[in-house]
This record gives sequence, structure tokens and C-alpha cells, in this order.
Amino acid sequence: MTIPEHYDAIVIGAGQAGVPLSRELALAGRRTALVEREHVGGTCYNEGCTPSKTMAASARIAHLVRTAGLYGVMSPDPKVDLAAVTRRKDELVADWRAGAERRLVSTPNLHLMFGEARFSAEHTVEVRTGSDMRQLTAPQIFINTGARPAVPSIPGLDEVQHLNSTTIMQIDEVPEHLIVLGAGYVAVEFAQMFRRFGSEVTIIQRGPTVLSREDVDVAEAVAEILREDGIDIRLGMTTLEIGEDATGSLIVRLGPADDTDAEGSGPSQTGTTVRGSHVLVATGRRPNTDRLGVSAAGLTVDQQGYLTVNDRLETSVEGIWALGDVKGGPAFTHISYDDHRVVATNVLRGGNASIRDRVVPYTIFIDPQLGRVGLTEHEAWARGHEVRVARLAMQQVARAIETGETRGFMKVVVDAGTDQILGAAVLGVEGGEIMALLEVAMLGGVTTAVLHDVTFAHPTLAEAMNNLFAVDA
Repeated sequence: MTIPEHYDAIVIGAGQAGVPLSRELALAGRRTALVEREHVGGTCYNEGCTPSKTMAASARIAHLVRTAGLYGVMSPDPKVDLAAVTRRKDELVADWRAGAERRLVSTPNLHLMFGEARFSAEHTVEVRTGSDMRQLTAPQIFINTGARPAVPSIPGLDEVQHLNSTTIMQIDEVPEHLIVLGAGYVAVEFAQMFRRFGSEVTIIQRGPTVLSREDVDVAEAVAEILREDGIDIRLGMTTLEIGEDATGSLIVRLGPADDTDAEGSGPSQTGTTVRGSHVLVATGRRPNTDRLGVSAAGLTVDQQGYLTVNDRLETSVEGIWALGDVKGGPAFTHISYDDHRVVATNVLRGGNASIRDRVVPYTIFIDPQLGRVGLTEHEAWARGHEVRVARLAMQQVARAIETGETRGFMKVVVDAGTDQILGAAVLGVEGGEIMALLEVAMLGGVTTAVLHDVTFAHPTLAEAMNNLFAVDA
């Protein structure tokens, strides 16, 4: 018979919410167990932000070398050693993961244990490591188990080797022709990255645009940039079947998407096939709740399997919270970290923090970056705002011209009555940093009139605010 181990708190998952939350709980004097199935750091450290942006940096260097002649610098065509790129990425990931683990192990009152956590009752968790099983109980349990790449139902997909957002960062040779299924954030980042490494790249997208959550003008500008980089984009197409020929080449058979109108989004597409060496499936993610024993705990999930929570991140069971990707919503590291702040404020400090009306910023790390915050123009109109749009091409920004980084534009959605910023899309060099400036203005209630009159240093990208918000622009 297994003797239960009693804790004040159990945190399931050492992700970007679980790690800081477990430390705060422990440092507040609560005996805390942090259970991790695989490795500390969650998706961000291990399969997401850290490794992918490290590899993207290598891809940008290859691009700069390849285009150095435009700046009057003669350089031979670069040869990409993908195995070396991967080693650099792995070393950085291992360093970050080890540092985080050291901080956890050295935290008083915190017990880090590795194993598969599963509820056996409302406040009881079983942790299995191989043949060993421990039983933990606690009045407060916090779930931060994240999500993983989803595998779509495509005939033939299970019979061929294919990549996802994790495994594509483990290959050590540049694909001859990478076929990307999907055109969301992950898809476009990897598509451009591997094009810059030297792969031929084709994107297959069911919808009429890439980045379907963005305004159409922003999405179309991103598509144009990707096409300029030599990426073939097939819009309004669905994958009917995937197979392999006698030479080992992958064959992706396509057909028009029945529920999609791709008119105006590029050349007319008809049923066709695309041959490639590798296929990247980037069509979404699914929550890690299927092996969590949610029914034993009385927890409720939605149709996709995400844990349902209220604005305070409380689940349907008292004393159990869900944080990060496992609860659905924006799947970003900084949102997971902010979830930890909400829960810590309420649980440890008796606050009343909430995710209601939370401003969600994010950056898509293509080159140039797409920094986004707040409402899109479409969303602003739908919510009844009287909308004014401020727009400035990067070709009109002095710093962008000087550095030869003139692709893209800044677009700010403004409430015409109050002059308050409702949202912004910055597709341009360091777009994420300019977006952050606009986010601070949003949160501080700074109007566009004030930004127009600020004396910014010249020549900086921020200086573009003077022209972006000019009355006669």
C-alpha cells in the first residue's frame, strides 16, 4: 500500500507558469511539490521560443551573408551546416534548462520530482516514474501541463515520416524541399527559416490568407514578404493525401478547400500534387490533458480537451487552478507567465487579479518581425468603435532606410473619439520592440497626439511615431 505524501501545494508541470509559481509558493513557506514529466522549462525552453529563435538567428546570419552585396560588402554564398546550427541550439537549451533546475532544487520547501502525474481523486495525484509510484495530496493544486503538436487526420500521413515543430529542430541536414502544412505563426517562422538555410519551401494553407487571425492587409503583406524570399504559397488548398514514391520522395496531393474562397489571394489553384523531401505539420496544438485523469478529479474540459477556467484561472473544482496552454487561449510564454502572476497575487497575497480584458501582445519572429497587440481593425469595428487607422510604410522610416530594412509597415488602430490606441500591428525591422512601445502607450492611456509630439532620438525606429501620427499623414 502506498502511503500518501502530504503537501501544502502541488504544481503539475514545470513550464513558464509552474516554475515561478512553485518557487513563490515555497518561498512563502508552503511545502510544495513540483512534478515534471520530461524536463524543466516547458515548451518555451525546450521545444518553442528558445530553440526556434536561436535557430532563426542562424538563418538570419545566412540571409545577411547572402545579401551582403547589397551593402557593398562582397561575401561568398554561405554554406549552412545545420548540424552545427542544431548543436548551438542544443547547448543553449541545455544551459537554460540546467540553470532553471538548479534554482528549483536550491529553493527551500520545494521538492522537484520527475514522473507522470495523474489524478486519482479530487486532491490526490499519483506520480509514476517507471515502475515506482508515489501518491501526493494537497489542498491546492496548480496544473501547467501545456500542449503538444496536433496530428491532423490526413490519409497517408501516419505511413510516412513527417516533422512537427519539435522534431524539425532535431534534423541535421537541410531539407531539399520542405512542404509546410499550415500557415499560422509556427508555420511561417519555420518556412522562412528553412528557406534561408537553403531549402525549397512550399506552404499549403486551407484558408484564403496566411496568419488567418490578422487583418487581411497585414496577412497579405506577410505573404508577399515570404514570396519575395522565394517561398511558394498555395492558398485555399486542402491536403487530400500524402504518400511516398519509389525514390522516397513525399507526394502531397492537393485539392481546392470546399469551404474557402481564395479569390483575390493569388493565382487560381486547382487540384495538383507537390513533391518534397520533408513535410512539416504545423496545423495546431492539443492540450496535455488526456493522461491527466481529469475525470477522477472532477475537472471539466471543453471539446478540444482544454481545461475550463474562470477569469481567476480557477477550474471547476475548488482548490485547483489551470495555467498556461493547458487552459486554452493565447498560447504564448508571456501569457503563461502572466497567469502565474494572477494566481500568485490571489493565492499568496489575497488579491483579486483577473485575466479579464488582459492586453495580449505577441511577436511573430519572421524577418521582418510582426509585432501585434490589442485589437485588429476588424475586431475594433466589430466591437462598435469609431475607428481611425494610422499607417506608415517602413519605406518612410529613416532608420529602416539607412539599414536597408524597408519591408513592411506600421498600422495602429485608434478610437477616433478618444484618440486612445486600441491595437497595433508593426510589420517591420524590430517590429516587436516598436509594438512594445505602443503597448505601454495603450496601458498608460497615452494618446496618439502625445506620441506625435514626443521628442524621440534621431535616427531611431521610435522616431517614426512623429510621422505615424501626423494629422496630415
